[in-house]
Amino acid sequence: MAKKRANGEGNIRKRKDGRWEGRYTAGHDPATGKTIYKNVLGKTQAEVKEKLKRAIEDSAKLDMSKVGQYTVGQWMDVWFENYAKIKVRPSSHQTYRGYIENHIKPNIGSIPLNKLTSLELQKLYKKLLGNGRVERIESKKQPKGLSAKTVRNINQIISSALNLAIEQKLILTNPADACALPTLEHREMKTLPTEQLTSFLREAKESGVFEMYYIELATGLRRGELLGLKWSDIDLEHGSLRVQRQIARIDGEIVEAPLKTKNAYRTLPLSADAIDVLKAQKKKCGTSPYVFPSPTGGPISPDSVLHMLHRVLKRAGLPKVRFHDLRHTFATLALQNGVDIKTVSGMLGHFSAGFTLDTYAHVTTSAQKEAANTMGGVLRVAANS
Repeated sequence: MAKKRANGEGNIRKRKDGRWEGRYTAGHDPATGKTIYKNVLGKTQAEVKEKLKRAIEDSAKLDMSKVGQYTVGQWMDVWFENYAKIKVRPSSHQTYRGYIENHIKPNIGSIPLNKLTSLELQKLYKKLLGNGRVERIESKKQPKGLSAKTVRNINQIISSALNLAIEQKLILTNPADACALPTLEHREMKTLPTEQLTSFLREAKESGVFEMYYIELATGLRRGELLGLKWSDIDLEHGSLRVQRQIARIDGEIVEAPLKTKNAYRTLPLSADAIDVLKAQKKKCGTSPYVFPSPTGGPISPDSVLHMLHRVLKRAGLPKVRFHDLRHTFATLALQNGVDIKTVSGMLGHFSAGFTLDTYAHVTTSAQKEAANTMGGVLRVAANS
């Protein structure tokens, strides 16, 4: 019986065409038991000897019985079902699936996983930046290309899937690591200045949504957190509010979801005025468990709240801002009025005061200048006395 050649064994020979060939065993087919042979070619024996050595080393890091089994599209499905669905928040599942189905599969899905190169990914990102937006009625007036942030997000999930492929010994390196990614556009933070708050809240009151936006400005909650509030989270007697869930759109459904991070689970104090506003809201919302329910008593769609905000701003003659900018307004006003950065960070549910400091550096820098001027005045008096 012929001896079965061991994995990694190789030999070198000179071919009839004058080139040198190194042939080695890279494993055995699990279905047939047959040896899997691979080869390298070169002009000289020394060149092939070096190539053969590297090839044998690389093959030891791969499961050759599975290499070539997947296309990029097939592997993205495997990664999503077995990794992303467990690792990623449920509220992000639809976004990830959209990236895979709308952008990754149509462009590079048919490429064998082990043949994917950084150049192929670079071409994909260039295409998406120029003309990557999916044609929909609601996006007709928007730019044709995807934003730099979206392209970077797509690269991130491709890179995560490829890292899993490395762990499974399907590929040696991650081609996403070598990609040049677009620079993020700086999105200027907008807030409602103090002089505009009166007009905004007056119009919110006339539109019947005063309570929602007042509580938002008083607490700085994320939109989903605000909509996820239930009366069981509110202690009107002691003046506190517990943030325990968020409302999100997942697979087209408006549902309750876990919060963004462990720091997002927090208890906030309520001012006397905020308590009065919530008491008025309790009388309005009937038997719904939600503090800010939809007309049917269930949770409100996050999109509906944004549209509502834009209508109120338009009627008040104020510039359009995002819902998240109301959260920025809370933080900015708190810092400008002497609340320390650590307290503001805790109220916002940030993972660190450093992150809050970076986000609101413009506010703290202004406060520091004011403090320096104040100290300058104090010392001037002392020095001239």
